Amino acid sequence: MTEISMKHLRYFDALARWGHFGRAADACAITQPALSLQIKELEEILGAPLVERGARQIRLTGFGELFAERSRDILRAVEDLGALARTAGSPFAGRLRLGVIPTVAPYLLPAVIRDLSARHPDLDLRPREAVTRKLVDDLLDGRLDAAIVALPISEPSLHEEALFDEEFLLVRPATDAAEPTPDAEMLRTMRLLLLEEGHCFRDQAISFCKITPSRSSDLIEGSSLATLVQMVGAGIGVTLIPEMAVPVETRSDAVSVVRLSGARPSRTIGMVWRKSSPLAGAFSTIAALVGRIGIGDRQGDARC
Repeated sequence: MTEISMKHLRYFDALARWGHFGRAADACAITQPALSLQIKELEEILGAPLVERGARQIRLTGFGELFAERSRDILRAVEDLGALARTAGSPFAGRLRLGVIPTVAPYLLPAVIRDLSARHPDLDLRPREAVTRKLVDDLLDGRLDAAIVALPISEPSLHEEALFDEEFLLVRPATDAAEPTPDAEMLRTMRLLLLEEGHCFRDQAISFCKITPSRSSDLIEGSSLATLVQMVGAGIGVTLIPEMAVPVETRSDAVSVVRLSGARPSRTIGMVWRKSSPLAGAFSTIAALVGRIGIGDRQGDARC
């Protein structure tokens, strides 16, 4: 009798995550017929259907949902066994899947990759950029080893290591450079440009400005900090950006950057990983390096 294999579990986990045979097959780097065959074989081994097949997508059966949860537990345990083996040799060798939020990745990640590659040439760094919720889900499911995010995350199974704090700076049209520096109350009366929903930076800006839910639906949105700054340069409004983004995103003479008066918004950037990970010691060392890079990069920029 054929037995359940790790390949079966990985393919089914991909199908459960994507809800689509084609996208799951792409994620597994195999053909759709091959993935379908593996899932059918797994169902035959189990003697019960795992999915309801539709024209455009699939749905997990009740048994399929339970099986997906247990499968992820097994896959996480296997990943941890591999990490445990690394600790017996070199914890700084092999694959490191590191998630980074979009408002950090373009500004911090290049220096992190450069320094880690120089210090640990045997480390195979696999960065992945995504919003916080996606990174946390991937961490909990064992698809990431660690992530650089804005704290707090408040997930009981994740360890949080604070790296550095940074302020949010106001970007306004260059023609407004001589205007008085606004505070949070004045900012609420201005046309504020923010990132799309799903970005924690958007939520932090809304919280600082005390923008009500009814008004937040009227805000002008952009898909990236670069887009927001370009819209500011075009005279559409003003925006807030994290301090680390200033050297990259405000090189144009069409905008002016200033620190807000009064209370200033800020965030804490940190690194998180599963408390159960055998590589926790190595992650702490890497976190310390990332923290030094983040602090050094901001101290080196004297534009504001």
